[in-house]
Amino acid sequence: MNEPEIKIGSVKNLYSRQMHFVRAGDVEQGHTHQFDHLTLLASGSLRVNVDGTTTDYKAPHMIWIHKDVMHELTALEDNTVAYCIHAHRDLEGEIISPDMIPNGVPNDVCGK
Repeated sequence: MNEPEIKIGSVKNLYSRQMHFVRAGDVEQGHTHQFDHLTLLASGSLRVNVDGTTTDYKAPHMIWIHKDVMHELTALEDNTVAYCIHAHRDLEGEIISPDMIPNGVPNDVCGK
């Protein structure tokens, strides 16, 4: 069992956390959040355990995770990709990876 590969993106007040579950059985360990958020299942399938109750999802699917509940994500197939998405409450600056910027887009448009 491995953890997913993580990439973080943030533009203005939108936060996105990409989780690439390379192999079935990879697990995003149980954790809680202080706010409600959306997990966008882009490809593959996930088993979502929320406070001991499991639900299986197949992409494409949007999964609502309520604040303050313990939840864990387990890939049910190889190359499952999901994104946690939420608004920042207090962000100063941006997190922009160069590989997020399309070719031909002027740097000043992308905040560089």
